[in-house]
Amino acid sequence: QAQLVEYGGGLVQPGGSLRLSCAASGFTLAWDNIGWFRQAPGKEREEVSCISSSDDSTDYTDSVKGRFTISRDNAKNTVYLQMNSLKPEDTGVYFCAVTSGGSACSGDTITDYVLWGQGTQVTVSS
Repeated sequence: QAQLVEYGGGLVQPGGSLRLSCAASGFTLAWDNIGWFRQAPGKEREEVSCISSSDDSTDYTDSVKGRFTISRDNAKNTVYLQMNSLKPEDTGVYFCAVTSGGSACSGDTITDYVLWGQGTQVTVSS
Protein backbone atom coordinates (compact mmCIF):
# COMPACT_ATOMS: atom_id res chain seq x y z
CA GLN A 1 0.00 0.00 0.00
CA ALA A 2 1.43 3.37 -1.04
CA GLN A 3 1.99 5.66 1.90
CA LEU A 4 3.74 8.88 2.87
CA VAL A 5 4.79 9.66 6.42
CA GLU A 6 6.14 13.02 7.57
CA TYR A 7 8.59 13.41 10.46
CA GLY A 8 10.45 16.21 12.14
CA GLY A 9 7.88 18.75 13.23
CA GLY A 10 7.94 20.36 16.63
CA LEU A 11 8.13 23.55 18.63
CA VAL A 12 10.94 25.94 17.77
CA GLN A 13 11.77 29.53 18.66
CA PRO A 14 11.75 32.25 16.01
CA GLY A 15 15.00 32.15 14.10
CA GLY A 16 15.41 28.44 14.70
CA SER A 17 15.57 25.54 12.27
CA LEU A 18 13.79 22.27 11.62
CA ARG A 19 14.22 19.56 9.03
CA LEU A 20 11.11 17.76 7.91
CA SER A 21 11.29 14.33 6.30
CA CYS A 22 8.76 12.68 4.02
CA ALA A 23 9.30 8.93 3.78
CA ALA A 24 7.55 6.90 1.10
CA SER A 25 6.65 3.24 1.28
CA GLY A 26 4.95 0.97 -1.22
CA PHE A 27 6.23 2.92 -4.22
CA THR A 28 9.31 4.73 -5.51
CA LEU A 29 9.52 8.48 -5.08
CA ALA A 30 12.14 8.92 -7.78
CA TRP A 31 9.55 9.05 -10.58
CA ASP A 32 7.26 11.56 -8.91
CA ASN A 33 7.10 15.28 -8.32
CA ILE A 34 6.95 15.94 -4.59
CA GLY A 35 5.39 18.91 -2.89
CA TRP A 36 5.44 20.28 0.64
CA PHE A 37 2.31 22.10 1.77
CA ARG A 38 1.24 23.77 4.98
CA GLN A 39 -2.04 24.72 6.55
CA ALA A 40 -2.39 27.23 9.34
CA PRO A 41 -5.50 27.34 11.54
CA GLY A 42 -8.37 28.96 9.70
CA LYS A 43 -6.43 29.21 6.44
CA GLU A 44 -6.36 27.28 3.22
CA ARG A 45 -3.65 24.77 2.51
CA GLU A 46 -0.82 26.36 0.53
CA GLU A 47 2.10 24.96 -1.38
CA VAL A 48 5.46 25.76 0.18
CA SER A 49 7.87 24.02 -2.13
CA CYS A 50 8.21 21.27 -4.70
CA ILE A 51 10.88 19.22 -6.42
CA SER A 52 10.66 17.70 -9.88
CA SER A 53 11.48 14.11 -10.75
CA SER A 54 12.84 14.93 -14.20
CA ASP A 55 15.72 17.23 -13.27
CA ASP A 56 15.39 17.95 -9.54
CA SER A 57 14.30 21.49 -10.32
CA THR A 58 12.69 23.18 -7.36
CA ASP A 59 10.15 25.87 -6.67
CA TYR A 60 9.30 27.87 -3.55
CA THR A 61 6.56 30.19 -2.47
CA ASP A 62 7.90 33.72 -2.09
CA SER A 63 7.57 33.82 1.68
CA VAL A 64 10.09 30.98 2.18
CA LYS A 65 12.61 31.71 -0.56
CA GLY A 66 16.12 31.88 0.85
CA ARG A 67 15.05 30.18 4.09
CA PHE A 68 13.71 26.75 3.06
CA THR A 69 15.42 24.10 0.95
CA ILE A 70 13.78 21.03 -0.52
CA SER A 71 15.84 17.99 -1.46
CA ARG A 72 15.41 14.31 -2.15
CA ASP A 73 17.38 11.15 -1.41
CA ASN A 74 16.16 8.52 -3.81
CA ALA A 75 18.21 5.81 -2.13
CA LYS A 76 16.24 6.43 1.07
CA ASN A 77 12.98 7.07 -0.79
CA THR A 78 12.71 10.28 1.21
CA VAL A 79 12.24 13.98 0.55
CA TYR A 80 13.36 16.65 2.99
CA LEU A 81 12.43 20.23 3.76
CA GLN A 82 15.15 22.14 5.59
CA MET A 83 13.60 25.17 7.25
CA ASN A 84 15.87 27.91 8.58
CA SER A 85 15.21 31.34 10.08
CA LEU A 86 11.75 30.22 11.06
CA LYS A 87 9.08 32.83 11.74
CA PRO A 88 5.82 32.62 13.69
CA GLU A 89 3.93 32.83 10.41
CA ASP A 90 5.52 29.52 9.36
CA THR A 91 3.40 27.79 11.99
CA GLY A 92 1.04 25.15 10.67
CA VAL A 93 0.60 21.52 9.78
CA TYR A 94 3.04 20.51 7.07
CA PHE A 95 2.11 17.86 4.54
CA CYS A 96 4.01 16.18 1.76
CA ALA A 97 2.28 14.90 -1.36
CA VAL A 98 3.10 13.33 -4.71
CA THR A 99 1.97 13.74 -8.26
CA SER A 100 3.12 12.25 -11.52
CA GLY A 101 6.55 13.37 -12.64
CA GLY A 102 7.89 14.11 -16.09
CA SER A 103 7.44 17.87 -16.11
CA ALA A 104 8.51 20.76 -13.93
CA CYS A 105 6.73 20.73 -10.59
CA SER A 106 6.24 24.49 -10.81
CA GLY A 107 3.42 23.73 -13.24
CA ASP A 108 1.57 21.44 -10.84
CA THR A 109 -1.42 22.64 -8.86
CA ILE A 110 -2.62 21.38 -5.50
CA THR A 111 -5.36 19.34 -7.19
CA ASP A 112 -2.72 17.41 -9.16
CA TYR A 113 -1.36 15.84 -5.97
CA VAL A 114 -2.94 12.44 -5.44
CA LEU A 115 -1.28 10.93 -2.38
CA TRP A 116 -0.85 12.82 0.89
CA GLY A 117 0.80 12.18 4.20
CA GLN A 118 -0.93 12.71 7.54
CA GLY A 119 0.96 15.91 8.31
CA THR A 120 3.35 17.07 11.02
CA GLN A 121 2.84 20.09 13.25
CA VAL A 122 5.34 22.94 13.16
CA THR A 123 4.97 25.64 15.78
CA VAL A 124 7.23 28.69 15.80
CA SER A 125 6.84 30.56 19.05
CA SER A 126 8.88 32.09 21.83
